[in-house]
Amino acid sequence: MIDGVKKDIEKLSGKIIEWRRDFHRHPEIAYEEKRTSSVIRQFLEGLDIPVSACAKTGLRGILEGRPGGKTVALRADIDALPLKEEGDKEYISENPEAAHACGHDGHMAILMGTAEVLSHRKDQFKGNVVFLFQPSEERIPGGAKKMIEEGALKGVDAVFGLHLWQPLPTGFVGIVKGAMMAQPDAFTVTVRGKGGHGSMPHTTVDPILVASHLVVNIQSIVSRNVDPLKPVVVSFGTVKGGTIYNIIPGEVSLTGTVRTFDSSIQSLAEKRLKEIVEETCKTFGATAEFEYEKGYPSLINPEGMTDFVLEVTRNTLGEDRIQEIDPVMGGEDFAYFLQKVPGAFLFFGMGDGMEFPHHHPAFDLDEKALPRATLLMTSLALEFLAAKE
Repeated sequence: MIDGVKKDIEKLSGKIIEWRRDFHRHPEIAYEEKRTSSVIRQFLEGLDIPVSACAKTGLRGILEGRPGGKTVALRADIDALPLKEEGDKEYISENPEAAHACGHDGHMAILMGTAEVLSHRKDQFKGNVVFLFQPSEERIPGGAKKMIEEGALKGVDAVFGLHLWQPLPTGFVGIVKGAMMAQPDAFTVTVRGKGGHGSMPHTTVDPILVASHLVVNIQSIVSRNVDPLKPVVVSFGTVKGGTIYNIIPGEVSLTGTVRTFDSSIQSLAEKRLKEIVEETCKTFGATAEFEYEKGYPSLINPEGMTDFVLEVTRNTLGEDRIQEIDPVMGGEDFAYFLQKVPGAFLFFGMGDGMEFPHHHPAFDLDEKALPRATLLMTSLALEFLAAKE
């Protein structure tokens, strides 16, 4: 069957690229993916795949093969990022406030291609394929959890997902057994002091000075509180305060992120952040408000399902298409799916000639990866359904 599938995808490759470019021109951010959802719904219904809304703008389609058998789910995220795209590509975003700068446009096109190929072969396999088009992957708390709450995984025996990955060469697959992606938490610190004239700092409680010490002191969490053999990141993303050069402001706000694979390290980092903020502010006579928001859980690939993905990759793309990778500190709410049913998440390379990384305003992807990724997703579904219990 695989040879026929390859031929089907070769014929479909131009359409897959067209779908991706259409989504790229019309990006929509989390829970605003109305046009996106409408396009996908019409496409699935045109294949006689029943579709239901899930998690506001998300969709769940189910393709029924021959009676009996298992049910496998395949997922693509559909949201864009809230940034203005840069560059001169012919399919540049027509929405000045959003851009597909992470590859989700490609994910949708891949899953649509998979759906079309499988829909024409539904009499050749036993079981069902569920297509999950998920909103809001980019915005915590994410859309995966809400989809699960609304029944997206009902009756599902396994779930697979991929992310097009710029650091990997085009057509290569990277996957990690166990912890592959981190838990991405966020925190906000608001330092409140006493403002005044820049020429009379002795009459103030300078929140800029306090914030500066906070940034330095908090680095000790990684260097002195956590076992150096256990990965953790604590980074600041913004520091905001003041309006003019000669006024010491009354308030400074800081935001940052904590990334870790280990829940006990996450708890330690949260605890130490709060303590350091409180004690540092007290030292200078300031006060602080501390907020901590837990992100998605760490994405954990089960060993058996990871081996299954590697086996299918070898059989479909070749042994030489597998590249060993390390875990990454990025977050991914596909982790929620893997907490509920067996499955696996993989990176699919599309980096040939692509200079700009994910989330860069000029990000793009090597479209030669799209048909190859479609072949892999299709093969994962067919091989899982064909495998013995």
